[in-house]
Amino acid sequence: MTELLIEFFSEEIPARMQARASDDLKRLVTDKLAANGLTFTTADAHSTPRRLALVVDGLPERTADVREEKKGPRVGSPEQAVAGFLKSAGLDSLDQCEQRDTGKGVFYFAVTEKKGRETAEVLAEIIPAAMAELPWPKSMRWGTGTVRWVRPLHSIIALFGGRVLDGGYDIGGTQGRIAFGNGTRGHRFLAPDAFTVESFADYKEKLRAAKVVLDREERKAKIKADAEALAAAQGLTLSPDDALLEEVAGLVEWPVVLMGSIDESFMDVPSEVLITSMRTHQKYFAVLDADGKMAPRFIVVANTETLDGGKAVVAGNERVLRARLSDAKFFWDQDRKTKLESRVPALEKITFHAKLGTVAEKVTRVQLLAAEIARAIGADSDAASRAALLCKADLVTEVVGEFPEVQGIMGRYYALGQGESADVANAIADHYKPLGPSDSCPTAPVSVAVALADKIDTLVGFFAIDEKPTGSKDPYALRRAALGVIRLVLENGLRVKLSEVFAAAHGAYTVSGFAPAGSVGGDLMSFFADRLKVVLREQGVRHDLVDAVFALGGEDDLVRLLARVKALQAFVGSDEGANLAAAYKRASNIVRIEEKKDGASFDQPVDAARLAQDEEKALFAALNEASATAKPLLEAEDFTGTMAALAKLRGPVDAFFDKVTVNAEDKDLRANRLRLLTQIRTTLNAVADFSKIEG
Repeated sequence: MTELLIEFFSEEIPARMQARASDDLKRLVTDKLAANGLTFTTADAHSTPRRLALVVDGLPERTADVREEKKGPRVGSPEQAVAGFLKSAGLDSLDQCEQRDTGKGVFYFAVTEKKGRETAEVLAEIIPAAMAELPWPKSMRWGTGTVRWVRPLHSIIALFGGRVLDGGYDIGGTQGRIAFGNGTRGHRFLAPDAFTVESFADYKEKLRAAKVVLDREERKAKIKADAEALAAAQGLTLSPDDALLEEVAGLVEWPVVLMGSIDESFMDVPSEVLITSMRTHQKYFAVLDADGKMAPRFIVVANTETLDGGKAVVAGNERVLRARLSDAKFFWDQDRKTKLESRVPALEKITFHAKLGTVAEKVTRVQLLAAEIARAIGADSDAASRAALLCKADLVTEVVGEFPEVQGIMGRYYALGQGESADVANAIADHYKPLGPSDSCPTAPVSVAVALADKIDTLVGFFAIDEKPTGSKDPYALRRAALGVIRLVLENGLRVKLSEVFAAAHGAYTVSGFAPAGSVGGDLMSFFADRLKVVLREQGVRHDLVDAVFALGGEDDLVRLLARVKALQAFVGSDEGANLAAAYKRASNIVRIEEKKDGASFDQPVDAARLAQDEEKALFAALNEASATAKPLLEAEDFTGTMAALAKLRGPVDAFFDKVTVNAEDKDLRANRLRLLTQIRTTLNAVADFSKIEG
């Protein structure tokens, strides 16, 4: 078994594209290997700023011989059928076919044998084909070349068993072809000379000697470990930032971690602004003091070693950061001179959506809805209204204009600075939350009211103008908004009727061309049902049980719905519940078939006087008792108790199906028994629509 080594060496590949490109390269090459009948034991892809590499081990020297058989028409078939078969099989005459008795007659078989090929020959075709199919988000042409690549390509290593493959990659124009070779280069500054390699082990070892850490995870680990060590030496800790770590690992081939200082004069600027400025523009890591507050230090990762131990690099980065933070401090100082409330009129100049009006109009709607929700959940409605009025005002501040990532957060700082209550200020910061599954969910009542109002206003508006998510497209992040509403309601145990809130939100809009409130509310409840399935699936709840409860209609209290679904899951997971679900399907199928046959329904009350056998009498009594017991339990939202009442039906139902013939010869007796089966369905459907339950 033999090793394949590929490297594409180029100018710097954007950091955000490297990991995806290495995965794509691995997928494309291994898929093409499989398509050519080539097996392998392992395949590993690597990326650095200047190279993509792939090593595939365990490849055979040749592809296997292949024998293919194609069954044709029966011997003696019409000439037209025989001619079509020969053409499809690539044969000239029937003399090239075999005749076989299959037990169902004698048929023609076309048998072709394809000899295996040298693997090296196949690889020389696979590599340029994979290169041409690499889906770069952005690419370029250079020089006179006509082929696009992410950045100018300099060389290609293509080794199979230590031997250079014949072939190359044609980039067009007068530049012609980059031939496959065995040479590459190391670090751009520290070891720029070319060298040759014989295997992946040799390649990796020589790269390290040439100041290149090939393995991305190893670079990340080194950056993190060195940064933590530098911080610890100062009695500090590294502020966790996995996204930044991932990006920085794509910017350096030989990471050198250094620490710089931040002027104390900047430390009165909110840490969120400082950190955002450092990570967004300079790719610096923040460090924290013993109290968890931002320390006047930063971590920078250089891509080179210097004779002075990095002093000049640190000094240069401190100088650049000083200029950057001077702007941030100036914006911070200027913003605090104007109160948030005075900025609200400026929101009239910002369009929320062409059909939904301005951000100022959205603020007015959110104010009304937040106050109504606050009253419903027992929060301070005045505070909710005040927070809603101010929640978007920081969008027109200088800091948020420069650093959009801190919207809401800056609103909180400005609100506290101008004397607003903590509840109002925190609600301004939290009203965008939760932004995703890993984001924290507000719990303070005022914050919850404003966050719900903001999201529901958005959902109702876009659904009313028919801008709903389709397939994988969701340009207005409506799925995220719905999941946010679900989390806010469930994690805070809020007993709110969503249909009423949707109607209130709809009524707050004053724009034209809206779908009716009832239609929008119905569509949103269906949308929420789908989103709820996503949430509950992570908790191990079956999606069909959510459907079964939603199918009852009129259920818009998510807390009650969740309790019902969980009780239903426990019920159908028990022997009694599983048996009753099966009995329900059996009863429903019988009734449906007989209704179709008779052209009539059997939903009339059961005639107790016509119950002939003890088993049907017992079932009728059990159904009435279960319904009577379940009704007050359902009203009291004791869903576990309701399921326990239904579980008692198992014995009578089993006995009925064992002993009673439903389709009796007596017409009236048959009809009465079909009504009894319908009552089984009606009794169980009071809890959930059992027809939606799978299995």
